[in-house]
Formats: sequence, structure tokens, C-alpha cells
Amino acid sequence: QVQLAESGGGLVPAGGSMTLSCQFSGGNFRTYTMGWFRQAPGKGREFVATNKGNGGPIYYAESVKGRFTMSRDNAKSTVTLQMNSLKAEDTAVYFCAADRHLITSSLRFSSEYDWWGRGTQVTVSS
Repeated sequence: QVQLAESGGGLVPAGGSMTLSCQFSGGNFRTYTMGWFRQAPGKGREFVATNKGNGGPIYYAESVKGRFTMSRDNAKSTVTLQMNSLKAEDTAVYFCAADRHLITSSLRFSSEYDWWGRGTQVTVSS
């Protein structure tokens, strides 16, 4: 019922910028926790950013804080991830995730999210 459709991704030079988008459908978007995760080869899915909805705060991983910005557009039921000052270590498949609600202590854990997009590859050249 809930579906996530991602767009964006591609090849970008180190120091460059890229914006990822995620289209949500199948639920009351404003009440859903939305998150961004990434996964590099041989690694688990790493927390990037998340927001619980209903005007709640946005939380960021320390590795991206100050460089990445997550935003929500409730009218369009979309979330975006604006990535600036990209580094080679940002190279990964980036996933959009959703859940009806998560407590704050669970937000960083990918296993807590019920719905996932297909992922989009972001490659930062070094």
C-alpha cells in the first residue's frame, strides 16, 4: 500500500552537490516517519537522516551533518536529500525509507522501517 519512488543519483565529483528525491504514496504522509539510509559494498545500511513528521525535528548522522539537508514537502508527499560538499566516502546506494511512526531511539536503525525504495546509486569520484 505504501510505496516509495526514488529519483536522482549518479556520478558527481568530490566537492560537488546532488539532490535525491523520494515520492511517497499510500498513506497519510504527514504522520509517517521518513528516513534516508545508504549502503556501501560489504557494509550494512547506514543511517543518514530522518524525520518523524508532523513538524518534528530532522536528525542527521554525524558523518553528513552540515553537508546534507533533508526536507519534506507535505503538499507533494515528497522528501528530498540535498547533498553538498560530497566526499568519496559518500559513495553508496541511497535508500528512502518510511514507517507509520518510530520512537526517537529507533530512528537510526534500518530494521525498524517497514517500507523502502529501490535505492539509487551515488558515486563520488575521488
